[in-house]
Amino acid sequence: MAEQGSGGNVLAAICSVFIPGLGQLVQGRVIPAILFFIFWTVAGALMWVGIGWILLPIVYIWCIIDAARYTNRGAS
Repeated sequence: MAEQGSGGNVLAAICSVFIPGLGQLVQGRVIPAILFFIFWTVAGALMWVGIGWILLPIVYIWCIIDAARYTNRGAS
């Protein structure tokens, strides 16, 4: 993928707004995509006990920021 702040990262961040983990999947990062989606699902399930009200927005915003700030350091 391109440098941080590129159009690809903006698109990935927008995808993560709709479904957490989708932006990472667009970037080709399958494991982080699965983990973010699982964390988001667990935080949503924890809303029934009360802690999810704090965790859900944290995971949601973390996922969007991670997609927007990703840099592919392995590419030349």
